Amino acid sequence: MSVSGDKLKDKVNICGVAIDNYAFAEVIQKTIAHILSAQVSPQYIVTPNADHILQLQNDTILRRIYQNAFLVVPDGVSLLWAAKLLGTPLKERVNGTDLFEALCATAAQNKLRVFLMGGRPGSVDKTAVILQTRHPDLQIVDTDCPPYGFEKDSDELARIKAKITRVVPHLLFVGLGTPKQERWIYENYRDLNVPMAIGIGASFEFVSGIVARAPNWMQKVGLEWFFRLLIEPRRLWKRYFIGNPLFLWHVLKQKLGLLRLPG
Repeated sequence: MSVSGDKLKDKVNICGVAIDNYAFAEVIQKTIAHILSAQVSPQYIVTPNADHILQLQNDTILRRIYQNAFLVVPDGVSLLWAAKLLGTPLKERVNGTDLFEALCATAAQNKLRVFLMGGRPGSVDKTAVILQTRHPDLQIVDTDCPPYGFEKDSDELARIKAKITRVVPHLLFVGLGTPKQERWIYENYRDLNVPMAIGIGASFEFVSGIVARAPNWMQKVGLEWFFRLLIEPRRLWKRYFIGNPLFLWHVLKQKLGLLRLPG
């Protein structure tokens, strides 16, 4: 993935992936400003962590998706550590779940319509109830939890697209996991004509309480990954015990000028 010229001004290169170097509040401001702009066009945001960076090394489609994103924000604290090691520190972590909740709060203040899609069965509807209780002015216009394999079912795809376009949301949050959520957003965001779509991984599970989230102190010191491993060891052991060391190895090779960056 090559990025040059003015595009590098506010970006940090981590293993060939250009990460936008904005503080959390700046990401909120830029997102809402785009949605409220007079000549708005459909856009999307991606929220990479170390696992995503590794996937991007060999996935040309995912790299294209990242190259065309409105913002690429650092969800994982490991990206902050990597950027510091490389001598190009990032301002702040922009965690996907925190971004989701903050944008919903801001959407309530600005009377923006929100659509929630994805998550494990029951999580998205429970999340909608919780968020609307916290923010009575929040307009969650609809939700959808598509069945497993929906992306290969033309009828199901058409149903979901029709459901979203019918309620005309300003913000579309998609929790399908990477790379499925990014691929679905990229394939559909122009037709949906939603001002901003964002892939948020397991955020519906966290907000709904179906999956416990790490205490604040663990999040602040960079141990959220360890808490998640304790909660879901079978699903996540490979990502953290194999993926994290491999990510570190890629970063060290970049530091030494030995990493062949994806094109």
